[in-house]
Formats: sequence, C-alpha cells, structure tokens
Amino acid sequence: MTNVDLAVIGAGPAGSAAATWAARGGASVALFEKATQGRDKSCGDGLTPRAVAELERLGVDISDFHRIDGLRVQAGRAEREVLWPDGAFPPVGAVAPRAQFDARVMQCAIDAGVAIHDRSTAEPILEGDRVVGVRAGDVEVRAKFVIIASGAGSAPAKLLGANRIPESPFGLAIRGYATSTKADDRYMEACLTVKGPDGSLIPGYGWVFPAGNGIVNIGVGALSTMRNFSDLNLNTMLEAYRAQVCDSWGLGEFTARPRAWRLPMHVEHRGGPGWVVVGDAAGLVNPFNGEGIDYALESGRLAAEAFLSDASTAPVVYQSVLATEYDPFFATARRFAWVIGRPRLLRFLLGIALSTKFTMKLVLDIMANLVDHEHPGLAGRSLTIGGKVLSWFDPLLTRTKKSKSAKD
Repeated sequence: MTNVDLAVIGAGPAGSAAATWAARGGASVALFEKATQGRDKSCGDGLTPRAVAELERLGVDISDFHRIDGLRVQAGRAEREVLWPDGAFPPVGAVAPRAQFDARVMQCAIDAGVAIHDRSTAEPILEGDRVVGVRAGDVEVRAKFVIIASGAGSAPAKLLGANRIPESPFGLAIRGYATSTKADDRYMEACLTVKGPDGSLIPGYGWVFPAGNGIVNIGVGALSTMRNFSDLNLNTMLEAYRAQVCDSWGLGEFTARPRAWRLPMHVEHRGGPGWVVVGDAAGLVNPFNGEGIDYALESGRLAAEAFLSDASTAPVVYQSVLATEYDPFFATARRFAWVIGRPRLLRFLLGIALSTKFTMKLVLDIMANLVDHEHPGLAGRSLTIGGKVLSWFDPLLTRTKKSKSAKD
C-alpha cells in the first residue's frame, strides 16, 4: 500500500489539470487512467479562447494545433462570420483531435512529477462515508483527498452518488472525422438549424471543425428537450448533415466509424468527505453547445487549489465556488434548453439571433463559452435577465420535465 497526498481517477483534461496543479503546489499525486496516454474520446475537438487561456495558464503548448480565428454560424439561409473578440480571453482558438490533446495535457502532469498508473481501472476506497484512497486491481493507494475525473456516468462517480438529476436536460452527440479540401479553414462552423427525424427543427446544432492535415471533425448534437427525442437516430442525423455540408466543405469519406456520447448537464452530489468530482463527472457541460473542455480544465484547477489550501474544507470550498461562479449560468442555460425545445419558438429566436451584428456578438459569446463570472459582458447580463424571467415559469417547466422524464 502506498500513501500520497492526492489521488486522481481519470487522466482527461480535468484530471490531468488537477494533478498538475496539485503537484506543482508540492503535493504527492497519483493519477489513475483506465486507458493509455493518448486515448481517444468522442468530442468536437474545439478549443475556445476560454480553453486556450486556461491551457496557457497551465503551460501547455498548443502552437502546433490548427489555429481557429472565429466562428461561422448558419441558420437556414442566413450565415454570419465573427472573429474572436480581443478581451478577457486571447482572440485565438484551436482544433485538436482529442487523442493528441489529452496526451499533451497528461504529459504536463507527468512533467510535474505525478505518478501515473495507466491501464488501471480504479475505484474509490470508502471507510464509512469518507473516501480514503483509490484501489485499482492489486494496487491500493491511500490519500488525504481524492478527485474523481472519470467522466459523466462513470462507475467511480456513481459509487459516490454523483448522478445526473433525472428531470434535467441532457445531450446526445455524434462525431466523425472526414477528409476535406477545406481542412485548413480558420473558422469553426456551427449550424443552428438541424432537423430531427420528423423534419422539424431540433434544439441542437451541427458542426464542422477544421483540424488541418486534410481532416475535419463533423458532428451533430441534440438536447433531450426536443419532441420525439426517443425516436432520435444520431447516425441518420449525421448522414443528413454531412450531405448538407458536403459540397461547401469538399468532404470525402469518414476516416473511421463515427462515435456517439451522452452529455449530462446537471449532477447532484459533487463532493463529500474526502472527495470531489470535476469536469464532465460534475455535469460541467454547456447546454447551449455541449462544450466542456474549458470547464474541465478550470474545475480541475479549482479542485486542486481548494485541496492545497486545506484538504479538510476542500469539498465545501470547491462546491461553493461552483455554486457561485458556474451554477447561475448553467441554471439559466437549462431553462433555455426547455424553451427552445419548441420548434416554432426556436425558429423565432434564431431569426432574432442572426439578424444583426449586435445580436450575433451575443451568440458568439454564448456559443464560444466566453461568458464567465468575472467577465459576464452584455451576453452574460442578458442571460441573467432572461434566466430571471424564465425562473418565474419554473413550476411549469418542472411539470414538463417530470412528465418527459417519465416517458424517457
């Protein structure tokens, strides 16, 4: 048996960031990963300016990843291009295939002196209601604190009660890599008028993210608030969207079979005696766009900072920060997710969103995760007002949620 200060389960962006920051702060850290360095994960691969800012803070070099200068948004026949703003975050994004990106962030942890246990399926060790370490096969590590970064719905998270709140919205997405003659384009492209199985608009979007080297990441995602969600066929949606953008992107064949994943967006029990969850395991996924890399990196750092300050108070401090700096935005986004589940209202709102450069700027800030607690901007303030208005209808939305949850 080994003793360490901190044990982390999951070496994705959240886990590797947490391990790195803790090790740099002087802690002995053991990081467990069930796969190997450079494992793939289903993802859109987009790095927003917010994610780039956190990577710069962490000291991760992404200069060789494909640079992105802005966002192109389509809705029906309307199309607008907007450059990243030069403000709170650097005006640059990137697209990095997850296998390469995760390997880069994990290497950061290795360089910081973190002890890596790869090919190790780990679980937390409980004594009463307190987590006291991690077990992976014959390896047992005792730790003063444990961070769960093993992803949404993972066994370690479920064991500790970090489960999706049943009546909350969630997302489903699918992505594939395809060859493209425009793989060097400098804009991420998002289509907000994706059609469902019945031909109506769905609360979701399609994307094409150029990754350079002749490859693009193409995918579609949908929220559970759409009508006929149980009839959703992601493969059919992806093929339809691929046909829609095939000519404009010069698409060839998929280089591998597309992969789908689930995106919980509201998790209960994000911490307890001796432990916290971070990243996707904590439900930190933006309901507006399914993005979670930036929140993963940030939450990993926040968990490490809370631990380094005082392990005994870390769960309370960490969850307090989430409640103050993240939960208000996510609560508003979830309310909007239920509203845009109505096709007519979605069509109306999209018409407004793309009508002027001013409203398009608001869309950019929201779709690119540029709204945060310290720099809310006009988009953040607008969402706050909208969220307060929608909160008046929470009793109605709650009945809708429970009714839909009973059917799903």
